[in-house]
Amino acid sequence: MAAKKILMICGDYCEDYETMVPFQTLLAVGHTVHAVCPGKKAGDHIKTAIHDFEGAQTYSEKPGHNFTLNASFADLQVAQYDALVIPGGRGPEYLRNDPAVCAAVRHFFDTHKPVAAVCHGAQLLAGAGVLRGRTCSAYPACRAEVELAGGTYADIPVDQAHTEGNLVSAPAWPAHPAWLAQFLALLGTRISH
Repeated sequence: MAAKKILMICGDYCEDYETMVPFQTLLAVGHTVHAVCPGKKAGDHIKTAIHDFEGAQTYSEKPGHNFTLNASFADLQVAQYDALVIPGGRGPEYLRNDPAVCAAVRHFFDTHKPVAAVCHGAQLLAGAGVLRGRTCSAYPACRAEVELAGGTYADIPVDQAHTEGNLVSAPAWPAHPAWLAQFLALLGTRISH
């Protein structure tokens, strides 16, 4: 398996685990991962948030770690990347309004390259207009965005993931094992014991 070059589009207040865990996991198995945010350059950081499930009607939010970006959004040449990762949290809420970000997301769907989106990442997919006729999981509160964008919401347990074609999606960070395993399969990554 040849190492892949993976783009991760982040924004302030992306979910901490949904940013850190895939970034570190993909690096650990030998892939190159470039984490970017519009308006920021390599060496800048984004603030993350920790979302937890503590018995309320929705998640709670606490400050997460500062996450250092290792590439500059302004220098992107998306055709050079083999795959895309979209973390959840509140970042996708504003990223979906950035035409350059949406164009980057569309590239991966137009070229059928692997895409992994988790939690509120579906908001960015909806904003980019790539969900029509697709099935996508997301945090349950994002069901409306998936359906209004012409997609079918995959109502699965919070610790599961759904793959359809080049898209792997999941409801939230408890799905990391299933989500990352399915994404690694799309990438052709093989791990032997």
